[in-house]
Amino acid sequence: MRTFKRAAIAATILATTLASQSVMAGWSANIGLVSDYHFRGIQQTESASASAGVDFAGDTGFYVGAWTAEVEDGLEVDLYAGYGIELESGISLDANLVTYQYTGDFDSAYNEIGLSAGFGLFSVGYVMGEWDGVVGNEDATEGDYSLVTISIEKDGWSGTIGSYGKDSEGEYGEIAYSTEIGGFDVGVGLVISGSDLDDSESLYFSLSKSFEL
Repeated sequence: MRTFKRAAIAATILATTLASQSVMAGWSANIGLVSDYHFRGIQQTESASASAGVDFAGDTGFYVGAWTAEVEDGLEVDLYAGYGIELESGISLDANLVTYQYTGDFDSAYNEIGLSAGFGLFSVGYVMGEWDGVVGNEDATEGDYSLVTISIEKDGWSGTIGSYGKDSEGEYGEIAYSTEIGGFDVGVGLVISGSDLDDSESLYFSLSKSFEL
């Protein structure tokens, strides 16, 4: 499923970052630039990619948002909604729905349900999704996929191990570090993949900024 290796964008990010955003009520926005676009151990572009997004988080834990990024042929547009809470015990829980849409013929749509839980430095996530198939041959190539992730984060360092299931198989690992410089988040990461979606190693750099509206 070569086309699938070019998409799979966001739920791991959503599961970890949007859950924290959901406790901060109001509108926010973000912009970013990466040296090459990776997600879940899969390289999406072989050159720099710019992105931008907007989010709304309510007082009750409900959130919605949109995010777009440059891909090899056009734009990826992600739309999502979810609900995140933090219990008195310190455990955080999150559930979300995500749809990934593309301009041009880069890929067809992906639709996902994501669940995650976190406590202290650690978090776990589970994603189950459906892929519409190869553009122009959707009915014959559509498929299902799943992903389980385990992550740890402390003092700007983060590490994730993910394992694919259903119509895809294999694992990936990613370690990254980010810090704030001049009001921007600057980061570097290393991705090591060993799945049927990608089997390579890659070093990337990132620059981003978030702000309230």
